[in-house]
Amino acid sequence: MPIPRRALVAVAVALVLPLSACGSGDSGGSTDASGKIEGDITFQTWNLRANFKPYFEGVVADFEKKYPGTHVKWIDQPAEGYADKISADAAGGTLPDVVNVSPDLVAPLAKAGLALDLDKSAAQYKKEYLAGAWAGHQVPGMTGTYAFPWYLNTGPLFYNKSLFEKAGLDAAQPPTTYDELFTDALRLADKSDGKVATLANVPTVEDFGRYGVELMNKEGTAFSFNDAKGVQLLTKYAELYDAKALDPQALTATPESSGKKFLTGAVAMNPGSALDLGNFKKQAPNLYKNIGITDQITSTGKVNMYVMGVMVNARTKHTPAAVAFAHFVTDADNQMSFAKKVAIFPSTAGSLDDPYFTKEDGTDETRVRVAAAKSLKNAVNYTPVLFSEQMKTALRNEIAKALQGKQSPKAALDNAVKACDTLLRQQG
Repeated sequence: MPIPRRALVAVAVALVLPLSACGSGDSGGSTDASGKIEGDITFQTWNLRANFKPYFEGVVADFEKKYPGTHVKWIDQPAEGYADKISADAAGGTLPDVVNVSPDLVAPLAKAGLALDLDKSAAQYKKEYLAGAWAGHQVPGMTGTYAFPWYLNTGPLFYNKSLFEKAGLDAAQPPTTYDELFTDALRLADKSDGKVATLANVPTVEDFGRYGVELMNKEGTAFSFNDAKGVQLLTKYAELYDAKALDPQALTATPESSGKKFLTGAVAMNPGSALDLGNFKKQAPNLYKNIGITDQITSTGKVNMYVMGVMVNARTKHTPAAVAFAHFVTDADNQMSFAKKVAIFPSTAGSLDDPYFTKEDGTDETRVRVAAAKSLKNAVNYTPVLFSEQMKTALRNEIAKALQGKQSPKAALDNAVKACDTLLRQQG
């Protein structure tokens, strides 16, 4: 299962889970989840069977045992094209009963009336989850919550102590502010004659959020990341790019390519997770010996959080069973069990206080897990719910032009906001 290194989208770039369904037809279903829990539902996961087959078979078996009148059919889909599949199912009336979604996937489904409002149909479960996680699948401009929170993720910044020391920097004092980051990055590039970049990726919308930029108006009707602070951040990145403190290939970087740059010592810092430590140990033992671990850099005091959820199709014909199963998959016991199999974090209230997430044992892996769990308690999902893949591409394209000197940072962000606002209006 591919784990994106770029702040590890919660493992889920390979972990998004739906539930396809019997009963998801064109006719509207009931929003009342209080009836008898019975009926056949189909549970469709996204590229999970290869790595987690016993876990999900166990969850299904436990649910059917708890509710003898139910039957859950589990189907697994490949990772490629998942968003397109959700869109096609929604248009064709074949949307699964329960769909594991990211916030940006749930927004158009909620707007189309296909996502059950859990504030109305399952409000009794709200207190079981972290408040920030429950809010993760709310849509600006709409009232309601449209998915159960499932798993969360965040990660530290890794840095190469050896590269810092060669540049005359104190490897025990990595940058903790953006000003320090930019200063250190320029020094690393200068001391290495442009051979060592500090960062491998252009800024994304979440980077603007961490920098303290207001990304969108509160009504959810327009983007605003072209403000003075946004322009300031992009101007800094342009300086880094010119000095080769930002990797020259950042314009086309992928999580995998950025990870390789870090492994080979061409890049001094890279976001990651506890999963990466084992990879460093195996593939780059010299890097592992020199690995530094520090917190994400923010101007807000709150790190970025990735959140995944499990949505109930508003048109399911088995609302009580679909809601019960979505809740079952995301309850504290099942989330904790899943979190111990892969480097993710539960969204359920109190779970992050478990010794598994609070007690050190001297290993780097545990150090990363404990630090990440602590930071998640007040973390923010900076990526706006309404920020689609097309918008991400529009922003990236305009940023590339600014870094290449084809337009000013202000013009780039103005154009990106204009393009994203146009796409926003097309969402309806």
